[in-house]
Amino acid sequence: MILGIGSDLANIERIEATIARFGDRFLQRVFAEVERDKADSRRERVATYAKRWAAKEACSKALGTGLRMGIAWNEMVVRNLRSGQPTMQVFGGAADRLARMTPAGHEALIHVTLTDDHPWAQAFVVIEARLKGDTHAS
Repeated sequence: MILGIGSDLANIERIEATIARFGDRFLQRVFAEVERDKADSRRERVATYAKRWAAKEACSKALGTGLRMGIAWNEMVVRNLRSGQPTMQVFGGAADRLARMTPAGHEALIHVTLTDDHPWAQAFVVIEARLKGDTHAS
């Protein structure tokens, strides 16, 4: 069953201006080390940051809170599988919120998709509850 859906559209140039203005203070407040390493290794560094920004916004919307109610930027982390597929891990208040919205006997899965086409970066997040032990792909 679907527990939440979120989307966000971020302006890459706005993220670039924010990085130029606040530098590491901004990057460390919003992005985990693994996200900074990924972005800094890419040719399209700022677009990578913008996609992750959009993913965090989309995830907070899918959680039904936005970036309030005890959920912080650094509690949502985008990682990539070896295949390149993005995934989302949640910690702290975001993980607590996810646990509260997941029905008993179910486990939550967070699906993420990212794209960019300058000057826009976009993310969609779908949170699914699956019966524990259900090995069928959704």
